Amino acid sequence: MAERIQTAPEAGSDMGNDDAIGGNVSKYIVLPAGYCGLPKKGHLIFDACFESGNLGRVDQVSEFEYDLFIRPDTCNPRFRVWFNFTVENVKESQRVIFNIVNFSKTKSLYRDGMAPMVKSTSRPKWQRLPPKNVYYYRCPDHRKNYVMSFAFCFDREEDTYQFAYCYPYTYTRFQHYLDSLQKRNMDYFFREQLGQSVQQRKLDLLTITSPDNLRKGAEQKVIFITGRVHPGETPSSFVCQGIIDFLISQHPIARVLREHLVFKIAPMLNPDGVYLGNYRCSLMGFDLNRHWLDPSPWAHPTLHGVKQLIVQMYNDPKTSLEFYIDIHAHSTMMNGFMYGNIFEDEERFQRQAIFPKLLCQNAEDFSYSSTSFNRDAVKAGTGRRFLGGLLDHTSYCYTLEVSFYSYIIGGTTAAVPYTEEAYMKLGQNVARTFLDYYRLNSMVEKVTVPMPRLRKENPPPYKYPLLRGPASNYPNGKGNKKSPVNHKDPSNSF
Repeated sequence: MAERIQTAPEAGSDMGNDDAIGGNVSKYIVLPAGYCGLPKKGHLIFDACFESGNLGRVDQVSEFEYDLFIRPDTCNPRFRVWFNFTVENVKESQRVIFNIVNFSKTKSLYRDGMAPMVKSTSRPKWQRLPPKNVYYYRCPDHRKNYVMSFAFCFDREEDTYQFAYCYPYTYTRFQHYLDSLQKRNMDYFFREQLGQSVQQRKLDLLTITSPDNLRKGAEQKVIFITGRVHPGETPSSFVCQGIIDFLISQHPIARVLREHLVFKIAPMLNPDGVYLGNYRCSLMGFDLNRHWLDPSPWAHPTLHGVKQLIVQMYNDPKTSLEFYIDIHAHSTMMNGFMYGNIFEDEERFQRQAIFPKLLCQNAEDFSYSSTSFNRDAVKAGTGRRFLGGLLDHTSYCYTLEVSFYSYIIGGTTAAVPYTEEAYMKLGQNVARTFLDYYRLNSMVEKVTVPMPRLRKENPPPYKYPLLRGPASNYPNGKGNKKSPVNHKDPSNSF
């Protein structure tokens, strides 16, 4: 167990930099200056050496105050936002102030009432700290960088307390979730391993549709959804799970959607970054959402695999790839909202606005007024921008953003903090909106409720084998791809 005697940094020193941060703290005991002997109750022990953990350094300012440093993303010191750590060996009624001192972003929802998450051994459900105990300000002791301070009172000596930037959603939790779905033997749910990350973690691909849509020669309308390309954006996983949970349910709408559409979902594009506790980057320090133009099979293998699959589907005349939605979380804005693309074709541009308008009607936390369409140069390497330029006029590509903090219901001004359940509900509403988009509402009334069928055999072989050679060699033009069959134009709904 590592120990180090902490002393308060001298005014004007450079203790606030990240030079001394080489990894996460591990069972790190903070002892008062000059103290000798075994730790006593109240000598806090910090730890972040666990999955998705992040805390790089602890400096004791006084008996009651601690400066905490976020460990930068692996191989990329630019990004310092996500934190996730535990504190133990506390004393009952011990009051502390924790200062997170090295955020890489200046704008933050902490200005608008956001607060860190906390849970403990005896209270395992995550809760937000009271906003009145959280302060976000420029600090002269840290080169006028922004600091987030929060006050906390430990109340149970036997508990270990855990603090995090937002609700954690780990790679292991994700794998357990998918394992549980597989065990249900649903004949409309297929799980495949599309590839592996640099550290050999699974890149899972889910297919949710009626088995009839997967028979040889069947024409398919495909909705492709991805998530967690930025590992610290944990709300993405909850939204994705909400989509999956709804689509595999026996809800009449879900059953109609499975009959008419094929959902392809890659819920975790950056499993290494998720596991390591990074905020934005992969193991090798890459922001994967800037490498869609030419992903490397060895440096960006998960992105490379997904891009190959999408290009292969695009070139299949039997497949109409109609939607691509990449799910993210936003650190400075409220609500859920979307980013879309700008096209010279005015009709295509207007048609692109239909899905977010419909979603706004179905989800009280989704804001169409915050939805925007752009082609900023800095976004050129994103999935939305790249695929928006690759796919033809029948396809629509979006980034779905959801706030790390809260949403504001129309007609009110009060912020409603998101919960895990509220994030999942947004995912359910995203899935339901496809019913409106494809005008399948009348089909719901015809649906009966038969017993769910069980799959008695292995799933069909992978329909879209990975292409050999770089996907970037494929032309960006439409080629000889057939127009999608029976694609209904819902643009006159508005």
